[in-house]
Amino acid sequence: MLCKIGEIEVWRILEIHSPFMTPEELYPNAGPDVRQIIENLVPGGICAQTGRLILPVQGFLLKTPSHNILVDSCVGNHKNNPNDPDWHQRSDGRFMAALAAAGIGVEDIDYVLCTHLHIDHIGWNTRLEDGRWVPTFPNASYLMPAADEDVQRSRGSPAYSESVLPVIEAGQAELVSAGHMLGDHVTLVPTPGHTAGHVSVMVKSRDREAVITGDAIHSTAQCWHPDWHFKYDADPDLAVTSRRQLLEQCAASNCVVLGSHFALPSLGRIKAEKAAFRWED
Repeated sequence: MLCKIGEIEVWRILEIHSPFMTPEELYPNAGPDVRQIIENLVPGGICAQTGRLILPVQGFLLKTPSHNILVDSCVGNHKNNPNDPDWHQRSDGRFMAALAAAGIGVEDIDYVLCTHLHIDHIGWNTRLEDGRWVPTFPNASYLMPAADEDVQRSRGSPAYSESVLPVIEAGQAELVSAGHMLGDHVTLVPTPGHTAGHVSVMVKSRDREAVITGDAIHSTAQCWHPDWHFKYDADPDLAVTSRRQLLEQCAASNCVVLGSHFALPSLGRIKAEKAAFRWED
């Protein structure tokens, strides 16, 4: 177990922990010193051999008193991601092993909550059985941002046809908007910009509170530098606005913060510092 928020157990479901892309590629407006800044702020966050940012791809399992909720389902196996060779046609047991280590089988998941519909957050929504994509979690309702589904459907990408459409056709999808509440403990927080419908996830139980960032923030270095754009932000300026608002909210509440792509252990708090913020493990 990663941590406990009141009555809620939070488990890390880690699929990938490896170099992704260079800081210069990922943060195009960060300036020529971005690599050194990240090395100073996130020790060990850049691979010495490749010069690439080490990017965890992980989901978070919330074991509440009434539900088992999986927040984001990573890259998945056998998925077509031709633009990402390391994520293309994977065949790996790490994701399922992490679920099993938490004492959970696929039939035990009540909800799959997608912060957005990029390939590294929806892959295990489905799995290949007898040549067909079927929902991995047969008893789950899948909550997906309606604005993202609209965009991805219009694009008709392999990610949509393999990881989203089969869930819709199975009648297991629920298209939701920010502000949606899941039971008494989980609320979707609007953080658009990375995608049109992107949400972060607020978790509350008793007197404790946590936020799962999704891709509103990709690195703890962005606490100090929230104006850094990220290569895959659909609307970079809106993403900056959402990121600053989320950082302000987290600093004001002193909540636990779980960064979906933060360097491991991906768990800490955000503090206000001058005109920006800082990260504390």
